[in-house]
Amino acid sequence: MKALRVAAFAIGLASSTAATSAQDLSTTEIKTTHVAGSVYMLEGAGGNIGASIGDDGIVIVDDQYVPLAEKIRTALKAIADKPVRFVINTHYHDDHTNGNLEWYKQATIIAHDNLRARLAARDATYENAGKVTSATPNAWPLITYDHDLTVHMNGEEIRAMFVPHAHTDGDSLVYFTKSNVLHTGDNFVRYGFPYVDLDAGGSINGMIAALERALSHLPADVKIIPGHGQISTADDVRKFVAMLRDSRAAVERGVRAGKSADQLKREKVLEPWKEWNNSFVTTDIFTDMLYRDVTAAKVDTSKQRK
Repeated sequence: MKALRVAAFAIGLASSTAATSAQDLSTTEIKTTHVAGSVYMLEGAGGNIGASIGDDGIVIVDDQYVPLAEKIRTALKAIADKPVRFVINTHYHDDHTNGNLEWYKQATIIAHDNLRARLAARDATYENAGKVTSATPNAWPLITYDHDLTVHMNGEEIRAMFVPHAHTDGDSLVYFTKSNVLHTGDNFVRYGFPYVDLDAGGSINGMIAALERALSHLPADVKIIPGHGQISTADDVRKFVAMLRDSRAAVERGVRAGKSADQLKREKVLEPWKEWNNSFVTTDIFTDMLYRDVTAAKVDTSKQRK
């Protein structure tokens, strides 16, 4: 039953993102915030967009939904009348990549190998099911990488760093080296308990490893653009990582004691972290997610670059 509940949640997520991309977003406004150096954050509907804007042009990280492309273009033009030359996707979820359908017409889309494969597999599934989709191979990443990739623009290195088995199996963290800004994609969010896409190769330990590795290599005053929510600090990420580690450990102790997910929910095993409960990922959903993660085959994160 717990697997069915988590699967149903994942299906609901996919349906809701597809619905959002198709719905009327005419009243959605794009909010632009200067983060540091040449980097800005754009908020609208879907995941946060990071943007490096300078004399060489514009690089955006993630692109929300295609109906918002013109509003995003207008917001960028208000800062500098420069072309968007590159789009980097942090992971394949629709609220971060649906805008590819518009941006591929003027920019080169970049992402990890696995992300392109996920988009292709998802679009094939939609087509086979007879669902209407705006997807096209042209909107899949044109340039892919198997580990890391660097874009040299606007006086700095923009590093896309692959993190295995984190939010999904095709995630990248993107670091703007001179501006000292990190875009985490959905490996770090501010709405509470996160969604970890276990069906797409994600894992709690992989997410923890990705964020810990990033923090260990970046300056203490790095500014963070989360997948969703407000601009953050390294301390905010550490608090998030501690929640992930400790809540997973609590569920793992229950698993070792032979308890089911339903028992753990009745016992309110995640009560110490109740402040993280949210309407998207409730405490019960996260308990099921942790239980499934703990009981699944162990994911090897030892190959992540130190």
